[in-house]
Amino acid sequence: MGAFMFIQADISNPQQFMEYGKRMPELITKFGGRYRCIRAAVDQLEGKPDNRKIVVSEWPSMDAAREFWNSPEYAGVRKFREGAAEVDVYLVEITGD
Repeated sequence: MGAFMFIQADISNPQQFMEYGKRMPELITKFGGRYRCIRAAVDQLEGKPDNRKIVVSEWPSMDAAREFWNSPEYAGVRKFREGAAEVDVYLVEITGD
């Protein structure tokens, strides 16, 4: 089964975070993932206001996403994100067609 990775980010240092963002597309692709939405418009329908940025990537499996997340390559890129954003990350298995 495939998986989606949902990321919500409150970016405090856009210039530093941009360096992280520049490196991610190639790395995501290398591990078999692909972006489904990035920098997309959000229409919050319910809940308390949340202006964080949302990014969704799709993966062939939960294992593939975890392999990416735990890889030395991502660890090297992740350092560009540290101190530039508060991030919540969710990995969700796709259960339907």
